[in-house]
Amino acid sequence: MFRIDPARSSRIEQLALPQLNKETFFPLIVRKLFPRFVAIAFALSLPVAAAAQKKNPDDRQRYALEIHNPLPEEGSKESESIAANVPAPNANVSAEQRFQTQLLTAIESHLGASYRFNTTGPGTFDCSGLVWRAFDDIGVSFQRGPARSYWAVFAAPPKEEQFKFGTLVFFSGLAHVGIVADEKGFYHSSRHHGVIYSPFNEYWLSRIDGFRRVPSQSLQSTAAKAKPAPAKTSSAVMLEQNNQR
Repeated sequence: MFRIDPARSSRIEQLALPQLNKETFFPLIVRKLFPRFVAIAFALSLPVAAAAQKKNPDDRQRYALEIHNPLPEEGSKESESIAANVPAPNANVSAEQRFQTQLLTAIESHLGASYRFNTTGPGTFDCSGLVWRAFDDIGVSFQRGPARSYWAVFAAPPKEEQFKFGTLVFFSGLAHVGIVADEKGFYHSSRHHGVIYSPFNEYWLSRIDGFRRVPSQSLQSTAAKAKPAPAKTSSAVMLEQNNQR
């Protein structure tokens, strides 16, 4: 049977297991365990970081802002000053657009009506009757009269507004009147065709006397101060009828 010499066995153990005394044991343990402590500390810090991220779910940086110039309190002098400097919306533009839209709707509602002298609708109109009715439909009131009475009451527009929609255009010695649509034509009540749109062709352009502009606001007070139109003579009636083509 094979036996190991005790003296030889003791020698092998001495070579395989070096002697560890107190001076070498603790530094060796520290060198081996220190990396593990670092790894454990790093692992423990991850949940803390994750919890912090949950407080900022959209990944945007948060800043603590210090407001040095807060908005003035309502009712203070500062707020009144700011409100005074804010430009108001242009009410005139919207009112003008509304006036034009309403007037166009009123005129178009009478297109196709027949002509009849000295009538103001609803089924028949003469030229001045159509003008009066169209403006009266949208709440602009003035005294009903012949074409020449409108020439006397209303002011002439500036040159750039002569062919602007809503301007009154007069023909043939103030015997006929219509409402300008644009630089290409106008609306009127024609003796032969009733209420129509007519282009500014050579015939009409050669007979224009001038233009007048009806203010968009109510003209009731202005019309009340105006002198009533004199009664038409038979010759004036014939002239107006003959010129309302």
